[in-house]
Formats: sequence, structure tokens, C-alpha cells
Amino acid sequence: MRETALIFQNLALFPLMRVWENVAFGLEARGVAKRARRNKAYELLDLVALADQAEKTPGELSGGQRQRVAIARALAVDPSVLLLDEPLSALDLKLRQHMRAELRSIQKKTGVTFIYITHDQGEALTMSDRIAVMNAGRIEQVGTADQVYSNPVSAFSASFVGEANQFAGRIVAQRGEMAQIDTPHGRFTGCNPTGLAVGQDAILFVRPENIRLGVAENVLHTHLLRRDLEGPFVNLFMATQSGASVAMLVPNTAEAAVLGTEVAIGFTGATATILPLRPAARTGQDIAAE
Repeated sequence: MRETALIFQNLALFPLMRVWENVAFGLEARGVAKRARRNKAYELLDLVALADQAEKTPGELSGGQRQRVAIARALAVDPSVLLLDEPLSALDLKLRQHMRAELRSIQKKTGVTFIYITHDQGEALTMSDRIAVMNAGRIEQVGTADQVYSNPVSAFSASFVGEANQFAGRIVAQRGEMAQIDTPHGRFTGCNPTGLAVGQDAILFVRPENIRLGVAENVLHTHLLRRDLEGPFVNLFMATQSGASVAMLVPNTAEAAVLGTEVAIGFTGATATILPLRPAARTGQDIAAE
């Protein structure tokens, strides 16, 4: 008997069955008596806060409620591992955010291992204990959300997970865990986790939130091209004198209000990572979160 359950991207609930019957379907297929499977279905519906919806059909439920029914149905067969194939992709933003918390809570309550396939990096970073970043079927990095985001081990991971400014060049100095890279846009210092040696081609990565106004180390002279408001945060898109594009994420304060002015920005070496030169990330790759 298989110990793995699957939640489909389209949920695949049976429209003519009542909610509790959907949840109990796997148990019925395994020959469990009706009373026992009904009791189990109600127990799981209580777990996902849907016990009062048990006699309805899926068409009478909201999108988030149908999602929870699919979770309860998958848990009914007591799986060791639950595979979720982009289960929130059809929901709107606020409902996705709510269901992330719901799924996380259910996983903690049941202790079942969730393997969560998603193209939404926010989901992966928010929900997972461990993340596997895959490139063309090969795992590039496995770690916690903080490790994968803040300490990428490859250029693919750095460029694929989250946003990152990139400056390609050649290592010109190396000292301890730090290195200097000479690029067409300047000479910068950054962390050197893979031990790159002088003369090697490399890319420096720095996250938009680590770009600051007036930083004396790793300075870039830019002018502001565009300001995109995202409520409490602002994305600033800059161009350097040498033609490089730089993204900067700042709180929505007065310093983000200027547009078209000359701005000196920079970043510290401790917040930048220099990695071996590899092709930039392609779109359409998957993140598996556990």
C-alpha cells in the first residue's frame, strides 16, 4: 500500500459527492466500513475547520474551503508524505497568503512531511523547513529558506531565488573569505564562499534590499529611472554611468521620493556574494519546498 498522497493542482474533487464523502473516498477504496470512514472524515474536516460544511457539495464552497477539503482527503489515508503540486496557483493573492498559513498550521499539527512544488518563491520561502532548488532536473542547493536566500552556493541559486543585482568580472584579489572582483562598472569587494582564486571569472550578486544610499564601500554613481510603489516598500530602478541596471528596495520614506536625480548608492562587502561564472537562471524552473 502506498504511503504517499497527492493534492492535485486543480484539486480534483468529485462534484456530485458531499464534502465528507470526498474526504472519505480513499478510505472507501481501501475497504473501510462506512461508519468508520465517516467518523474519520468528520475528524479531518474538524482539523481543517470545515466540520460544519460536511454535508455540502464542493460547488457550494469557496476556493479556500475546497482547498482544505482536498487537504483533508489526502490526509485521510494517513500518508507518510504528502505531495502538493502547486495547490494554490488558482487562488487570488489574499487567499493564497491565507492558505499558506493554513497549510503550515496543518503540517505542524499532523507531523506529515509535505513536499510542496511551486513556482512562487514567496510560498517556498514562507512555508518551508527546507528548500531544494532544481535546475534542469539537478539539485543545485538544499537548505533552509534563510540559507538558500542569503547564502547561495551557485550562480543559478543566487539568480533564480529572489531578485539580485549581478556584476560579472574577474577576481583580482583574494584574502580569507573575501575577494575583489573587477567589473566594467567598478571594482567591488564581496564574500567568496567557494574560494575563487585570482584570475577566475565570476559574478558578484547583491540583493536589492542590501543596496543603500551613501554607503562608502562598493560605491555606484547612478541616476534614478523608475520608482515602483508597493505600499510600505518602493522598488527603485537605477542606471549607472557605465550603463548597468541596478534595483534597490527601500522603505516608502522620503529618500525614495526622488526621481531622475543623481544618486550615489552602494553596498557592503558582507552583503555581497561572489560566485563562479555560470549562465543566468532560466524561467520556468521549480522550487521544491519541504
